[in-house]
Amino acid sequence: MSDLELGYVVVEVDDPGSLGPFFTDIIGLVPGEPTADGAPTWSDDDAAQRLVVEKGSRNDVVALGFEAGDAAAFEATRARLAGAGFAPASGDQARCDSRRVAQLATVAAPWGSSVEVVLGLERRPVLSANPLIPNPLMPGPLMPGGFLTGDQGFGHAVIATTAFDESVRLATEGLGMVRSDWLEMELAPGIDLEVHFFHCNARHHTLALARAPFEMPQALHHIMFETNERDDVGRAFDRAFAAGLPLPNGLGLHDNDRMFSFYVASPAGFQVEVGHGARQISEPWSDDRRYDRISAWGHQPVTPPS
Repeated sequence: MSDLELGYVVVEVDDPGSLGPFFTDIIGLVPGEPTADGAPTWSDDDAAQRLVVEKGSRNDVVALGFEAGDAAAFEATRARLAGAGFAPASGDQARCDSRRVAQLATVAAPWGSSVEVVLGLERRPVLSANPLIPNPLMPGPLMPGGFLTGDQGFGHAVIATTAFDESVRLATEGLGMVRSDWLEMELAPGIDLEVHFFHCNARHHTLALARAPFEMPQALHHIMFETNERDDVGRAFDRAFAAGLPLPNGLGLHDNDRMFSFYVASPAGFQVEVGHGARQISEPWSDDRRYDRISAWGHQPVTPPS
């Protein structure tokens, strides 16, 4: 198991401002300082930025940033990527400044975005000098229990791709991740679903890869934020429901990671999962097995009030 965690996600949309109310008022993230290029940012803990929304026409993920635990882990990951045939390029100072990291190495991911391995993701001070920015170590008003991050990173990301096998190789041979388990089921008559879940720390999966039967409009299916308190999931669900947002999956319990969660569609199309209570990885991991259902119960589509 590698010494990595999901540090940040960068997405590109036509109107970054359209996501502000969604991430702040529905998901409960804390806005951060914009990047030098003016891209808005949000965080779910003391990291300077966990989510960056850049302006552009892609309407999809442009980078997944994985933070190394220390300099040795950073160099080991670079070497492992190179050995697997994913030659990393060093990020220049402008890119490091934009990502608010000390060092950065990037590779092209088979699913069409970048994977960035970084060292020294900037943390915000305990007491902000700007009274408009809340103390990042204190829970926000909409998420009083805060989010589970620490050495597990800010959450997880799920990518759907036709380049499935090569993407798995990047995750395992390149990044050093280990498969936690996998899902195979018939999603609909003639349509199969295959998803593999990978861990690199105690979080059940930091990255999941779905085998797409054809090119999808977006590679990014969803990102997940895990709350410390179960009730905060319910409160976020109520906010999304009251706002009339699309809810592809209502409250439910996943079978493999045992997470209680729901999914809401963002204005950009990709989904956000808000969950609580996922099982933790313990070494040696001996439960890498096939599941044939997504959820033990729930996770049905919900129609908000009109």
